Amino acid sequence: MNQFFNTLLSVLKEDVRFFSEDGIFLRNSVYESAMKMDEKLLHLLLNNEETKKHFFKKVDDILVFDKVRFGWVINNREFLPDSYTRFKNKIGLADKSGNLISDYDDIELVFPYKDCVLEGGQSKEDIKREEIFYNELLAPKEIDRMFEPKVLTNAIRHEAIKDAKGLRVKTSSVEKVLPNDNLIIYGNNLLVLKSLIPRFKGKVKCIYIDPPYYFASTKKEDTFAYNSNFKLSSWLTFMKNRLEVARDLLSDEGAIFVQISNDGVAELMRLIKEIFNRNGDNFINIITVKTKSPSGFSTVNPGVFEAAEFIIAFAKNKKCWKYHPQFVETSYDSNYKWYITNKSDNFKQWNIVSLNEFVSKEKGFKSVKDFIKAIGEAAFNDLIAKFALDHADSVFRYTAIGKAAGNAVINAKELSKKHMDEIYEVPREGKYTVYVYKAQEIAFYSKKIKEIDGKRVPAIQLSDIWIDTPYEGIAKEGKVTLKGGKKPEKLLKRIIEMSTNPGDLVLDFFSGSGTTCAVAHKLGRQYIGVEQLEYEQNGPISRLETVISGDKSGISKIVNWNGGGSYISCELAKLNQEFIDEISHISSANDLKIIYYEAGKSGFISCNVNLAKINLNATDFESLSLDDQKRFLMEILDKNLLYVNYCDIDDEEFHISEKDKAFTRSFYEEG
Repeated sequence: MNQFFNTLLSVLKEDVRFFSEDGIFLRNSVYESAMKMDEKLLHLLLNNEETKKHFFKKVDDILVFDKVRFGWVINNREFLPDSYTRFKNKIGLADKSGNLISDYDDIELVFPYKDCVLEGGQSKEDIKREEIFYNELLAPKEIDRMFEPKVLTNAIRHEAIKDAKGLRVKTSSVEKVLPNDNLIIYGNNLLVLKSLIPRFKGKVKCIYIDPPYYFASTKKEDTFAYNSNFKLSSWLTFMKNRLEVARDLLSDEGAIFVQISNDGVAELMRLIKEIFNRNGDNFINIITVKTKSPSGFSTVNPGVFEAAEFIIAFAKNKKCWKYHPQFVETSYDSNYKWYITNKSDNFKQWNIVSLNEFVSKEKGFKSVKDFIKAIGEAAFNDLIAKFALDHADSVFRYTAIGKAAGNAVINAKELSKKHMDEIYEVPREGKYTVYVYKAQEIAFYSKKIKEIDGKRVPAIQLSDIWIDTPYEGIAKEGKVTLKGGKKPEKLLKRIIEMSTNPGDLVLDFFSGSGTTCAVAHKLGRQYIGVEQLEYEQNGPISRLETVISGDKSGISKIVNWNGGGSYISCELAKLNQEFIDEISHISSANDLKIIYYEAGKSGFISCNVNLAKINLNATDFESLSLDDQKRFLMEILDKNLLYVNYCDIDDEEFHISEKDKAFTRSFYEEG
């Protein structure tokens, strides 16, 4: 058989489409060409007697291509296996004769893909560094205990204390979680989400996440570093597992906001719709956010410059979700060109004049034309805009009265048609009073004035295109740096304010540099931040230390933030995750073997693995690259035992301290 494989390979080498520039065989390209009955491929196979005999059958003097057989050969693991595959193929279930069950043609191992779980492990913040991450699809029977609530450890309260020098942060160990405590939890975010369910199911008002992105242009392999390099199928499984738990955590009045780049937005939209539209149409918006501006004339990809990301918003139950209207600053609207000089008098005696003429005469000019000629049109318009803002209760425009205005207003309109010089007043309970003149409504400029970022400005209702939450100049916000992942505080302020009230619970389970939690803290919301990467000085804890100490960056000035408050940091109690962390940092094969033997002694190896049949000193294993050796050891660890389950809290084998036991029981409201 090996001789035939070599013959087939030599035939396929005649087509440059089937090999990369560095000589790597493109198995999928060959398979797709065969399924499409590619003419060039068929000619190659027909021109070789061996391949012709193997893949073609004569029927009534016509040669018929057996593409099923060809596909089987191409996908056979013995056809061009890499060193890692060859080694791994020696491990598996076997019959009593020692033959691997996977070698039999009549046995299939079927994983219903939609029921699998992507247990994605991340441990580094550097998105450009090539790292080995465990990233496995696990079938339901493999995760029987994975999703059980976990033990929490290293609980620390961080609290703002005022002394002679001002605010400082005091830290102390804590054994009890209070109802309104803010939380920062470290550990695999899928497992943390599952551990949040007992206490917080149905209680979260707003979820914002900025997950790792799927980049179609950089599809590489089924491993990932933060923000890149997923296969689409793996990425969607990764997101599906987490979004399903997120939905359970949301209250009926809650909503989720997921930020995403161009690549993946369509697929993610379909996925979220499937998960969140179970009880109706709960779609809110897809918001376009300007994230960068073109500089120079260079471009990375063909086409127009990509300057935006997208925020997909869905409600848990749109009938219950309440939108808090948001507004953005706009320029003066010149249609507001009328001014009431005596607004405080009875409305029947109001004196209505041209705004432009009134201001011109007030400044000593005979006409608007003379005033503009003296100071210029731009300066004139600025002066009119300022006057209108300062006298917004007396400046107005006329607007048409429609059929939906209500009977009282429509009746006033009909009266006004008969008495065009009269002003009519229509009081309305719970609404503003309408004034009708010349069969139109007097619409005051004050209705257009809002307070935005601490200033009274003319405003319009927020649309689904946001260009006023700039990404430029945010490098120093919160005194943390996270290249490729940091979001503006102003962006999170808008999302949180449009969907929550003070005291409501906000969740971010891709916490990153901690922007969501920092903004929630400044806005008086309760929050939970979940993170599994090692950000050290650029992570959520560093960010929040700055916040409670009186951080002056970001939205602090807008909301008059002066510091204060507290939060608790903690983490999932590790078991096999400790081994995975160690494996990630290992730089030599010898150190890797030491960890392997330690893991074997603990008994935390997958039940599908027979350690007696694994020889790390074998040539097959030693010929693997260090990265492949790491990947193999990560795969044989039992993923049910990444962290200590709450049900095992009293098991002496896991050495859980009394403080950690007390905190964990309090967290699950059982202490």
